[in-house]
Amino acid sequence: MQGDLETALEKLFDRPAVSVAAGRTDAGVHALAQVVSISEAPDELDLESARDALNVMCGPSIAVHSCSSAAQGFSARFSARSRSYVYAITEGPVLDPFLTSTSLYHREALELGAMNEAAGHLIGSHDFSSFGRVREAGASAQRNLFELSVERRGRVVRVHARANAFIQQMVRSIVGSLIQVGEGSRTPDQMPQLLAARDRGAAGPVAPPHGLCLVAVEYDEGWGLPLHLQESTPSVAAP
Repeated sequence: MQGDLETALEKLFDRPAVSVAAGRTDAGVHALAQVVSISEAPDELDLESARDALNVMCGPSIAVHSCSSAAQGFSARFSARSRSYVYAITEGPVLDPFLTSTSLYHREALELGAMNEAAGHLIGSHDFSSFGRVREAGASAQRNLFELSVERRGRVVRVHARANAFIQQMVRSIVGSLIQVGEGSRTPDQMPQLLAARDRGAAGPVAPPHGLCLVAVEYDEGWGLPLHLQESTPSVAAP
């Protein structure tokens, strides 16, 4: 998606364009609230016209909601205070074909009480090496997980995670472990052991990407409003 946006920006600006996204999502992950910054935009740029032009050039899978000038030094990635993701799981004896592209199907009902108990052990500042990997060699896997909760709305179970940042596949790996707890094959009090192991093999399987959606990015006041990008996705994962 970022490549499609940069291609459209190059056509619009008639010069190369480099963008920085707030969340670098894996292939197949959706976004309702992606934020993208561009440092080299033309000085005389009609922002409303730019939004309309980008929506024509980017195609139906990307919707640019607004283009705005941000304060000097703003970076969609490095200026973010937190990012929020929702992972959607659809329960029930019959698969819902309208939800298959944005949620993981799970036939049996999950035990949410146990999943929330397990989630409580993961909240806080920890080394999340057991639940993901860092992109840069030698980088720290320490992250501050502000919120992690599980709720059911109808037949859809939503795992909500908010942190200062996430390492690669962190949310999906946490979801895989929480599902094991919800199924009864793992207990909530095993979560501290998984953290302490700092071993990718200790945690549960990585949940598939299509159930994950970036739903919010938070910034300090004063940066202004950057460019907002939204990928098309049904409301199952909406906040």
